[in-house]
Amino acid sequence: MTYKETLEWMFSQLPMYQQKGIVALNAKMDNIIEFCSLLENPERKFKTIHVAGTNGKGSCSHMLASILQEAGYKVGLYTSPHLKDFRERIKINGQMASEKFVIDFISKHKSFLEYKKLSFFEMTVGMAFSYFAEEKVDIAIIEVGLGGRLDSTNIIIPEVSLITNIGLDHTHILGDTIEKIALEKAGIIKPRVPVVISERQPETEMIFTLIAHQLQSEIIFADTLQERNYKTDLLGEYQKQNVRGVVAAIQQLGAFNVTEKAITEGLQKVISNTGLMGRWQVLQEKPMVVCDTAHNKEGLHYVLKQIAKQRYEQLHMVLGFVNDKDVKGVLELFPKEANYYFVKPNIPRGMDVGKLSELAKSQGIEGENFTSVDAGLKAALANAKNNDFVYVGGSTFVVAEIV
Repeated sequence: MTYKETLEWMFSQLPMYQQKGIVALNAKMDNIIEFCSLLENPERKFKTIHVAGTNGKGSCSHMLASILQEAGYKVGLYTSPHLKDFRERIKINGQMASEKFVIDFISKHKSFLEYKKLSFFEMTVGMAFSYFAEEKVDIAIIEVGLGGRLDSTNIIIPEVSLITNIGLDHTHILGDTIEKIALEKAGIIKPRVPVVISERQPETEMIFTLIAHQLQSEIIFADTLQERNYKTDLLGEYQKQNVRGVVAAIQQLGAFNVTEKAITEGLQKVISNTGLMGRWQVLQEKPMVVCDTAHNKEGLHYVLKQIAKQRYEQLHMVLGFVNDKDVKGVLELFPKEANYYFVKPNIPRGMDVGKLSELAKSQGIEGENFTSVDAGLKAALANAKNNDFVYVGGSTFVVAEIV
């Protein structure tokens, strides 16, 4: 198979949560345990940091990788979803896995994957672990896909676990309260492995503390540590709390020599070191166009606070969502006075613009409907003047179509 054919097989034959939603979810660990056993347990052949959370886990994972690269280590990075190329999920020192590796891996294990009906995410996790082991990384940053307790990545025993933030997202899977979701995220805490909590929240503090105590794991709340004014090239003031958690996690890596210089330079070179896209990413100026992958109430709260601090004459919002989000609740956060362009991301889960428009009207928001993200953005740019501000977001899949 070619690379294109390999991806088509992965995406179409086996359901993918990001595309299909809950029908693709296999909330069991049996498959990944069996698959990794077949692969001779590659996840045991390198050290790891495990990162979970509702918001910020992608940014934190990339920050951690960048710092450790600056410290001179060979660093694997597994994240999801990707924006443009599947191989963004599996990187070493900022370089994506080769197309040949993806082709050869699937070709070699295709019969097993078909017979066992592994999910897209399960096969991808096994692929990443195998790649990092083959390439003999010093350490890999492993981002949880969904939840934590039953996530396929949760077979690792990391050097430190990092939990970034807890919000009401994927409530149909993880639970309908902050406390229930925190229990799922806390599932990555391992016996006698330190865990860092980036953001202290009243609803979750006792849950994390109790579970860590039961597992004899040191728990560190990053906001209790002495704060230094670190700067990062990831724009947006909401990155400050992510930086605190990242630095606290780095400080738990006793077996690694990470200098203050590596921390400082790593935080300032996240984009160039890792190739991260879609976090308050400036696409152009005059008019200023910014996209961001925030897609739930907590994440968009921070993004909208950031937008409110910008200087502009008119605000233009190109918005699209997926069906399994609390879109009505999210729209409550958005300003009424902006110009809105409603779009549908090009995936099966993408919310129909007619439905989105009706939900927006119920929140006092009026806008125009467009059949594609590209058409909505073009209309916004045609209407925007040089001193205006254009925001594109609402979903990772909206951003993926324009970066």
